[in-house]
Amino acid sequence: MSDGMTLKAEEQAIDWMIRQRDPGFDDWDAFTAWLEMSPEHAAVFDRVASMDADLDQLPNPVEETAFSSEPARVNRRKWLGGAMAAALVGFISFSLLGNNVTRIETIAGEQRTVALADGSRIEINGATVIELDEDRPRFVRLATGEAMFHVVHRTGDPFMVEVGKAKIVDLGTAFNVIRRRNSLSVAVSEGLVLYNPQRENVKLNAGYGIEVWDGDGSPKVQAVDPLSIGGWSKGQLVYNGASIGQVAEDLGRTAGLTLVVAPDVAALPFRGALLVRDDNQQVIDDLTALAGIRSEKQKEGWLLTR
Repeated sequence: MSDGMTLKAEEQAIDWMIRQRDPGFDDWDAFTAWLEMSPEHAAVFDRVASMDADLDQLPNPVEETAFSSEPARVNRRKWLGGAMAAALVGFISFSLLGNNVTRIETIAGEQRTVALADGSRIEINGATVIELDEDRPRFVRLATGEAMFHVVHRTGDPFMVEVGKAKIVDLGTAFNVIRRRNSLSVAVSEGLVLYNPQRENVKLNAGYGIEVWDGDGSPKVQAVDPLSIGGWSKGQLVYNGASIGQVAEDLGRTAGLTLVVAPDVAALPFRGALLVRDDNQQVIDDLTALAGIRSEKQKEGWLLTR
C-alpha cells in the first residue's frame, strides 16, 4: 500500500477509535466492513489502539487550577486530545521519549492545533517538531519549525518555550516562534514576552518581535504588524524585508513547496503578502512578481533565479 493510502487508513483508524469512545456508538457493522475492505486496515487500527492503550497507562500530570490552591488531576488523553482530533484530517507523529516527554512532529504543508490542559493552545505549522513535558505542563520545547502560542495567564506560573539555548517566557499572551535553519524569530501579537530573562532580558510588547542569528547572540528588536503574526494559520504570509531565502523556507514549511534559491537571490529583501492556496503555481507567480525574480519549474519544485 502506498504512503498516501496508508496515511488515509491511519486517519480513518483514528476516526473509528474516537467514535468508539462514545458510549452510544453502535455502528459496528460499518466498522467491520471497513476492516474487511483491506488487510492493512486491521493492522493500522491495531497500531492506533495500541497507542491509545499506552496513553491510558501513562501517569497523569498534576495541574494547579486558576481558582484553587488544591492540585487537580488532569487526564493525559485530554492533554493530547486536540492533537488526536486534529489527526482526523492529517497525521501527526507522536513519540513517547521517556521521562514523560512527548514529541509531536508535523510534515511540510500540514498545520495542527494542540490543546493543553491549562486552556492554552499551540498552533503548529508544517515541518515542525515540539516536545511536551508532562512533568512541566507550562513548558514546551520547539526543536525546529514554527508555532503560534496562545497562553492562559497564571499569576506566579509563567509559560516557557525553549528553543535551543534560548528561553522565551510568556506572561499570558499570544506570540509566534520560528526556528529556521540559522535563526530564531519571535513576534508578539498580544501581551508581553520576555526573551532570555536571565541574560539579555528583552521585553517584547504586542507589535514587536526579535530576530537572532546563529553566531550572533544579540537579538534585533523590530516593529511587527500584530495582525500579520501567525498569519500562516489563515493562509497568509506577510513580509517587510525578509530575505527571499527565508520566504522560500517559510513556503516550504507552510505550503509544502520545494524551492531551490539561487545564491544571488537568497539574500534579496522581500516585501509583500503571499496567499497560500491550493494552486502552488499561483503562489510562485505571486512571489516572483512581487520580488522581481524568475522561477523555473523543475521535476520537483521550482528554482528561483534572477
